[in-house]
Amino acid sequence: MRRATLILLPYLWLLALFLVPFVIVLKISLSDIALAIPPYTPTLDFSAGWQGIRNFFAGLDFENFVFLTTDDLYWKAYLSSLKIASIATFCTLLVGYPIAYGMANAPDHWRPTLMMLVILPFWTSFLIRVYSWMGILSTEGYLNQLLLGMGLISEPLTILNTPVAVYIGIVYTYLPFMILPIYSALERMDGSLLEAAEDLGCSRVKAFWLITVPLSKTGIIAGCFLVFIPTIGEFVIPSLLGGSQTLMIGKVLWEEFFNNRDWPVASAVAVVLLLILIIPIVLFQRNEQKQREAEG
Repeated sequence: MRRATLILLPYLWLLALFLVPFVIVLKISLSDIALAIPPYTPTLDFSAGWQGIRNFFAGLDFENFVFLTTDDLYWKAYLSSLKIASIATFCTLLVGYPIAYGMANAPDHWRPTLMMLVILPFWTSFLIRVYSWMGILSTEGYLNQLLLGMGLISEPLTILNTPVAVYIGIVYTYLPFMILPIYSALERMDGSLLEAAEDLGCSRVKAFWLITVPLSKTGIIAGCFLVFIPTIGEFVIPSLLGGSQTLMIGKVLWEEFFNNRDWPVASAVAVVLLLILIIPIVLFQRNEQKQREAEG
């Protein structure tokens, strides 16, 4: 009974916070837009009982999903989001792996302090942190003032409202999600393996690529998924740091909901986005399951 209760609780949580909202969004995506509050006409009427359900399936159409294929804005937004998420994840890995490696090889009494420094940004509001980057990257911002003062540039750089600013914001925001799983994998690694490799003639660099990187693969995969999945639907960072030139599906989704008030199309966009995210989510779960089996 205790085991069944423990299993039931997370499934109830998943049902309440994922499945039920998804069904509601799916229901809206199959509705028709209308000048009303809310701004759509439901095609599925539960109050009519089984007759309402039969009428729904009899007149079922996917015109909102078909509309997404007729306007190139949407598929370009999906492709742009995948591109930005992939590049940002790779950049986050390049920055996060050396930090995690340094933390794993630091003295034991320094590791709690380094861990606190990694998670310290979470103590501040996410929105405030993104706004602070606007002040840093703007033409009159601190970064340009520093570079001008050091004589490295002769005129201010235009960084804000460019894809570079978006990548900087994403890397900064999601860096802890990359560092922590890699650090966890490196911390469990047996250091005697590196000593044995060096005794057999491997250089430190070769031993790193042949032993350290493969043994930290599970942490790398977990970190990449933890960064890639939320980045695809990111809205705040591209809106504040990327401006109107940055095309991401999260911005399109917000504009459809609040500017155009086309809830059926916006819901269709959200459903397709979720279906795209299912692939990396399933792969992430399989990676976690393999890691648990290997540890067991």
